[in-house]
Amino acid sequence: MLKVLLLFALLIAGIVLGPMLAGHQGYVLIQTDNYNIETSVTGLVIILILALVIIFALEWLLRRIFRTGSHTRGWFVGRKRRRARKQTGQALLKLAEGDYQQVEKLMSKNADHAEQPVVNYLLAAEAAQQRGDEIRANQHLERAAELAEKDPIPVEITRVRLQLARNENHAARHGVDRLLEVTPRHPEVLRLAEQAYIRTGAWTSLLDILPSMAKADVGEEEHRERLQQQAWIGIMDQVRADRGSDGLKNWWKNQSRKTRHQVVLQVALAEHLIECNDHDTAQQIVLDGLKRQYDDRLVMVIPRLRTNNPEQIEKVLRQQIKTQGDRPLLWSTLGQSLMKHGEWQEASFAFRAALKQRADAFDYAWLADCLDRLHQPEEAATMRRDGLLLTLENNPPA
Repeated sequence: MLKVLLLFALLIAGIVLGPMLAGHQGYVLIQTDNYNIETSVTGLVIILILALVIIFALEWLLRRIFRTGSHTRGWFVGRKRRRARKQTGQALLKLAEGDYQQVEKLMSKNADHAEQPVVNYLLAAEAAQQRGDEIRANQHLERAAELAEKDPIPVEITRVRLQLARNENHAARHGVDRLLEVTPRHPEVLRLAEQAYIRTGAWTSLLDILPSMAKADVGEEEHRERLQQQAWIGIMDQVRADRGSDGLKNWWKNQSRKTRHQVVLQVALAEHLIECNDHDTAQQIVLDGLKRQYDDRLVMVIPRLRTNNPEQIEKVLRQQIKTQGDRPLLWSTLGQSLMKHGEWQEASFAFRAALKQRADAFDYAWLADCLDRLHQPEEAATMRRDGLLLTLENNPPA
């Protein structure tokens, strides 16, 4: 660069000094309507050089002026960013304290200059919702939506969360449906979908997201199993309300074998059928379930059954006693079934077998009723006394 400047300087010197030394400076005429400008070639070159110098000087001066302005603007912007960073840190501390009014104020004050303005506005919206100010919450949410055009998922998640907080359950369900189309395995979306579907009774939709919840490891396995049972029972409620007992039976037949073999669902179906006064079908469901696998929950439904075929129940219970052993619940249930059609002697034997293994106030009372029927009032009074003492022992008076 220095060599070029030296060559340029020598060239100019040659143009200027050459004609002067030779005595021939040349002649230049610039003519206009009103003026005639006469000069030598050397003078013209000098004028051009001076003009260039003046132009470069003006350019340098203007550049300095505008650079000073940009530095000034940068200083002001940096100051706002530093203030926004400081206020965001203070807001997080207030959030830990539960001061939602200050959280909203600090998060939103210089949010446009924060490092992540969308996050500031979303937290401000949630803080406003905690205070019950839905208008301010919506304003912050809409501003966040404007700034997050390329990634709207955090904004929509916050929107659904606020809708659930306001009990706008159907709007929240619509929101999670759209989110699941975009991100079907997002953990927070699945958690919100769980709440929205339970609140709106969308049991089929709840069943549909359970595999995604398992893959995304949302909730423990026991929790997902409870959700599945809740969903199936909710579907049963809907079918019973819409189509009654016959519709419930037809719906059950159309389910997969895996579903029909779940004890929890068998118990729930039997209870629904009992409420529909369809005791015969409920009995068949319970007994089929017991023949497939023993479960106390199925046995506990039997005393609620009122059917025209109690012999079948007693036969299954005796078979279960032979295969499962002397279980007090089986003996007690058998005794209650025998009482219903007046087999007092057999019922008393069953209750004695149950009491032999564990004391139970209800079994004492039922045995006392059987003994009264068998004309054994003294022993019946003893059973009632023992039952009363056991009740007082288990539930002492205040």
